[in-house]
Amino acid sequence: MNQTPAYLESKSHYKILDGLRGVAALLVVAFHVLEANNGGSRFAQIINHGYLAVDFFFLLSGFVVAYAYDDRWGKMGQWEFYKRRLVRLQPMVIMGSIIGAIFFYLQASPTVFPLISATPVWKMLLVMVIGFTLIPIPISMDIRGWQEMHPLDGPAWSLFFEYIANILYAVIVRRFSKTVLAIFVAIFAGLLINYLVTGPQGDVIGGWSINKQQLSIGFIRLLYPFFAGVLLSRLGKLIHIKSAFAVCSILVFIVLAIPRIGGPDHLWMNGLYEAFVIIVMFPLIVAVGAGGELTGKTANKVCKFFGEISYPIYITHYPLIYWYTAWVIDNKVPMGYSLCIGTLVLVSSIVIAYACLKLYDEPVREWLRKRFLVKKAA
Repeated sequence: MNQTPAYLESKSHYKILDGLRGVAALLVVAFHVLEANNGGSRFAQIINHGYLAVDFFFLLSGFVVAYAYDDRWGKMGQWEFYKRRLVRLQPMVIMGSIIGAIFFYLQASPTVFPLISATPVWKMLLVMVIGFTLIPIPISMDIRGWQEMHPLDGPAWSLFFEYIANILYAVIVRRFSKTVLAIFVAIFAGLLINYLVTGPQGDVIGGWSINKQQLSIGFIRLLYPFFAGVLLSRLGKLIHIKSAFAVCSILVFIVLAIPRIGGPDHLWMNGLYEAFVIIVMFPLIVAVGAGGELTGKTANKVCKFFGEISYPIYITHYPLIYWYTAWVIDNKVPMGYSLCIGTLVLVSSIVIAYACLKLYDEPVREWLRKRFLVKKAA
């Protein structure tokens, strides 16, 4: 008979946090749909700070990882931890790369993606297989023209950094006391503030290319939120209010949708805003979400559904966005008309994500769990 050791049994979920992850993921898709109409300007984007959802995901991930594993290290080794994280995340990484390959040649554009039409099938398939592993490709292997480390599925760059954070947690950070961890989190916050206020952009946009500048942005975006999430979990200082899911959802929408602050002549102003959101607002939202309770079947169903599709929609929606962006820009489609198709893209992204979840991700994870995680009883 197979059974899971008691110390590795799944803990109860923070249902509101699951729901908030879904809210943020849907806003990411909406942000990317609307981004096609901004003419390439970060100052004219609708849902202007939608990219901060990635930093919110990092903080959520750190909180959940610490909650799930901090008290298991006396009986669980590093390899067991890595296996569990791979089983949770890797199947959809592979599916995201496959979907990216399926849509790749439909995205060909002389203005937006000039490299696609000249890319041989063998090279595209090679990039797809490399994408299965999350190993970043160098700029010299770019097949799209955007210099992404994962050109078939752009958002996979954040999973690359997620894996780095998991390794750092398992090797080093899990051993830190609260005090030592707090010191490092403060240092990471300082690095984030310094970059946002004195850096060349006034925002955290970036992290998806294999060059010095983009990698530094990626690590700056990763280190504070992920390990602040770990610290928040260990401190256990949760906030209990009524209607926590509704309140937190509204807060997530507001902080991501607020227009750019300061303009091109005052980049530091927007930098201060983003530092405030990442360092203060996101931990506050997570503390409220983790401390709240769901009442009623509808709220439970909504959070469950949002939580289930959050990761699949994030990792599979971008191939549709590539196509949509090329179509809007190449044809100079006015916003009123393009948003009709953009809404269809959003709905299609949800449908594809849910189909991948039920027909692929859940069955594959269950098979992997039984094959690699469940121990045989003596």
